Amino acid sequence: MPHPPLDSRTLGLLGLCAFASMASMRVCDAMLPSLVLEFSTTTGQAARAISGFALAYGVLQLFYGPLGDRHGKARVVGFATLACTIGCMAAALSPNLDWLVAARVFTGMAAAGIIPLTMAWIGDGVAYEARQEVLARLLGATVFGMICGQWLGGLIAELWGWRSAFAVLALIFLVSGAMLTRLARGLAHARPADTGSIGRRVLDVLSRPWARTVLVITCIEGALAFSAMAFIPTHLHAAFHLTMPVAGAIVALYGVGGLVYSRYARALLRRFGETGLAGLGGSCMGLAFVTVAFAPSWAWALPACLVAGFGFYALHNTLQTHATQMSPAARGTAVSLFACVLFLGQSLGVLVAAWVVDRFSSSMVFAASALGLLLLGGVFAFLVGQRDGHPKEA
Repeated sequence: MPHPPLDSRTLGLLGLCAFASMASMRVCDAMLPSLVLEFSTTTGQAARAISGFALAYGVLQLFYGPLGDRHGKARVVGFATLACTIGCMAAALSPNLDWLVAARVFTGMAAAGIIPLTMAWIGDGVAYEARQEVLARLLGATVFGMICGQWLGGLIAELWGWRSAFAVLALIFLVSGAMLTRLARGLAHARPADTGSIGRRVLDVLSRPWARTVLVITCIEGALAFSAMAFIPTHLHAAFHLTMPVAGAIVALYGVGGLVYSRYARALLRRFGETGLAGLGGSCMGLAFVTVAFAPSWAWALPACLVAGFGFYALHNTLQTHATQMSPAARGTAVSLFACVLFLGQSLGVLVAAWVVDRFSSSMVFAASALGLLLLGGVFAFLVGQRDGHPKEA
């Protein structure tokens, strides 16, 4: 059944929900030292608040894809956003670290239904040739959410305590979720028809060789990029004695780099094409993370974070576009599977990185991620080039 047009009002509300989702995902990055002091634990243990969210987010993807296909994407996104309100309030009231981790897991479970279903909706209603540009515009909301989560999360934690950051997020989730749920009532008549069981849809995606390639590369990308990004604020704090608000502000340049990419995505796509953007993204991230690893001064982190953000979104936006075409007949499930492997990769990456940080150093994490991402971008660029950059189906 055809989907309703994705007008500016609907896209704006979906963007607001996506903003809150990404802010919630990254809010713990800059407050890890505060959690270490609050609960008298190690950085690795406190990082469970990050990895727990990511693991829950990834696992629940396969649930939300078919649910959105059956009941309508806007409706599911609206209720998922409202559920995030409960998780954030539980986090704000946490009496111990285990409670906080459990609250983060619940929030991750709820937030799993937001960004991927928005991507799937765009895939339903926008032709492939224009899709990467539209998806790049959506990056504006998600990147701004990441900036606010990392920087304002650390700032609020420093000024009013880390619990206040979760309270602010709960309010944003409540307002945006209520607005989208109200809008979704008018779209109920446009629900897509059900096209089979969850298992059948997943098998349809996994039966396609290019889909398997995209999913494997996405999982590796999530492990390498997010594990490095999560520990940059703590690295700057420990190595250069910066306050957490300052460290968070520097890392927020990662998001600014993403905004730069989203602003110029159309021109960049015309200039470099999908192949060029994938290779450029991996190269930028490799250069940036190796700079953070061995920089003699914190000032080097300023351009490094900016370049890393630009590089990540250049590569990831290309992967997103291919993900929306992995299985057109089961697009909601396909994009949810894409998000699933991304955040499973992120969760595993943060867990491994936390182990390395506790036993060795954060510089080792950044150096390994730099080499891995440089190679990954090159490999994906080559593979896209082999397909002539025009995958009409996976």
